[in-house]
This record gives sequence, structure tokens and C-alpha cells, in this order.
Amino acid sequence: MNGFAGKVAVVTGGASGIGEGIVQALLEEGAVVVIADVERPALDETLERLAGKGDVSGIVTDVSQPASVDACARQVYDTYGVCHLLFNNAGVGGGGVAKPWHWTPNDWKWCIGVNLFGVGHCVASFVPRMIDSGQEGWIVNTSSSNGGFQPLADLGVYAASKAAVTAYTECLANALANEDTLLHAALFYPGGNGLLETRLWNSARNRPPELARERPMVDEQWDYQEFKAQMQEKGVPVADLLELGRVVLQGIREERFIISLETVSNGELMRRRAERIGRGELPTVPTGSAFE
Repeated sequence: MNGFAGKVAVVTGGASGIGEGIVQALLEEGAVVVIADVERPALDETLERLAGKGDVSGIVTDVSQPASVDACARQVYDTYGVCHLLFNNAGVGGGGVAKPWHWTPNDWKWCIGVNLFGVGHCVASFVPRMIDSGQEGWIVNTSSSNGGFQPLADLGVYAASKAAVTAYTECLANALANEDTLLHAALFYPGGNGLLETRLWNSARNRPPELARERPMVDEQWDYQEFKAQMQEKGVPVADLLELGRVVLQGIREERFIISLETVSNGELMRRRAERIGRGELPTVPTGSAFE
């Protein structure tokens, strides 16, 4: 797919952060964009901010609920008759930082429900329709180096969800090729150009009451603004999310399965992990840094 002008794209979690960066990059290219987001106020604010920048609309969608996702897909197809690009970007952080044995059942249900089941629900609702259209299309699932390449010990629920997304997307890409469809699947690993300023850091604002934590968090929590200040003191800039969106579209043009600014460094990381696996060792060196 060399051009995006006139292509219909759906971006979940597109009302802020990385998703909004993808939306803006698509609008630059002349695509028709539908933002699917669970947060009505953020969706309305984003649509107002993007007014005049292209053909963009929004549908309130909870990706953790299959009926909500299917209603979104029906509305997209009733309106446009096609979807060429599906960006499964919606995600939540998992509820904080905790030792693996301190996560509660509701932490698991909430994080996996959005980050993994959400991708599955979107694929189930959109991909059969995309196949039936007989047109070329792409499904791009946002993963994370935390889980996709190497997990952080105190973010185990989130890492597990993103590792699962990585594995599932590889299966999806192979199945689409094996069935001789005109669809392709890709993994997007954000990062590489600075600190990611996204609402994932405070995703608990959208946590359903019925999935509230069963007991108080006992591990020491960290403050994002304090972390941001520390990173900026070290010279780490805030990432340009629009530029990340452009990276995603370039990855589609180049027909990449893995789309990332850090492909070479991630490859080296995986080589070192593979060597430790080959020796029967723990792939992650347990020194506190997941990326040694």
C-alpha cells in the first residue's frame, strides 16, 4: 500500500497519545479516519482540535466489550462500505507497579481485557469484513518492548498482555498469508524518539468500577510527572507522537511486519536473550534493568 489518500482507517484509542499521532499522520496523507475511543470527553476534544485538518469522525467504543466493537464495525461499514486500515492501539497500563504476586484478579481482567481481548475483538469484527471486501488492507497492532521483547519485572500484567499481542499478531499475519488474502498484519513498537507522553500513564481514570482493585496496592508507586522530570534532566526529550505516526505509515509502505524506530537495537537485545535461552538461563539479567 503506497498511498493512503481516500483510504478508510479506524484507530482505536485514537483520541490521545500515540493513537492521536497515528490519526494526525493519516489525515496528513488524506485518509478518511474514524477514531474509536472509550472516553467521550477526550474524543470530543480531539475531534474539535482536528477540525479542518481532514475527514475525521469518532465512535465511542469499549474494545473490551465485543458488542461495542461490533457496533463500531457495523457503523463504519454502513457509512463507508469498507475499512482499509485497522490500528488496534487502545491500551491500559495495568494499574501501577507491583511485584508479580501482588497483582489482583481484577488487575488481570482489566489489563488483559483491554490490551489483548480488545485486539481480538477488533480482529473478529473487522477482519472478516475486510477479507470479504476483496481490497488490500492492513491491521497494525500496538505492542510494547516491555513484553514484546523483554519484560519489566514489576509490570508483569502489562508485559504479559503485550507479549500475548506480539504472539497473536504473528499468528494473524501468517493466517492472512496462508489464506491468500489481500490483508497484512504488523506490530508497532512505539519508542525510540523520547518519552512517550500518553494517557496510558493514568489509564485508571477509565477503569470500570466492577474491576476495581480488591485491595490497596502495597508496592511503592511512582509518579509520572516526577519520572518525566528525571528523564528530562538526563536529556531525554518528550517524543514527537506525530512523527511516530508517520513512522507507522512508512512501515506499511515498506510492508514491514515489525514497525519501530529501534529495530536494530531490539534485534541485538533479542540476540543476547536467545544466547541466554540457549544456555538454559533466565533471559532477563535480574539486576533491576530489563534491558541489560
